[in-house]
Amino acid sequence: MSLLLDAVPVPHHDLTGRTIVVVHAHPDDEAIFTGATIRRLADRGARVVLVTATAGEMGTPRVPLRGKDIGAVRVTELEHAAELLGVARLVLLGRRDSGMPGWESGQHAKALVRADLPAVASTVARLIESERAEAVVGYDADGIYGHPDHVAVHLIARHAASLAGVTSYDATVDREHLHFAGDHLVGGTGGNAAYGRVTAEISVALAATPYELGVKRAALLAHESQIGPEALETQFQETYELEWYLRRGPAAVLEELGNVHAWV
Repeated sequence: MSLLLDAVPVPHHDLTGRTIVVVHAHPDDEAIFTGATIRRLADRGARVVLVTATAGEMGTPRVPLRGKDIGAVRVTELEHAAELLGVARLVLLGRRDSGMPGWESGQHAKALVRADLPAVASTVARLIESERAEAVVGYDADGIYGHPDHVAVHLIARHAASLAGVTSYDATVDREHLHFAGDHLVGGTGGNAAYGRVTAEISVALAATPYELGVKRAALLAHESQIGPEALETQFQETYELEWYLRRGPAAVLEELGNVHAWV
């Protein structure tokens, strides 16, 4: 059952001239955690700037790459997904996927976890300021499920928001909701039962319309090297129709999207 059934509908605001910066760790994260939100922002007229920190080089390909570089393949997939979602500008930070905790890939010189994170945050803050964005999206403090790159993105986005003086939203998942829904992709990341947040901690939840959910599914499948249709067969609507955020700062653009439940 959707936790939004008792939400009070709010008018659909025209968001033309409004901008938000959305920061993710790897290609496909933008679709998994924020796909419906991005599509609705774009459809309401907002400018969405998507920042992706790495090319997801440590992702395990599910299809033959035919000699192609996994990072290049995933960036191409990201570009396709971004187009489907209505992203106005895609910015690549050029760091390398660090892999999961304890992996040797985390020692690579260009791994995101080895970056000067305050310096990266300053770069994102300058982007926020140059775009005149009013808010930035990152991840919760645990990186939703503990991936080192996601934790790094949390630190980058939170610090960038502070430097730029804007509201920050931490993308998360409601683990109580997902306990009763289908198999979410986040559930295959090591079996961490403590991923995400409990319902009472969440500030904002958005429910996708059928159209937005269809676009989100198409954007997920654009990441063909990582996600196949079989991964999205079980209770897709129940599992992916909701997107959840923690907010730091005053209510901003996400609360104006309509079909949103916000806890003040």
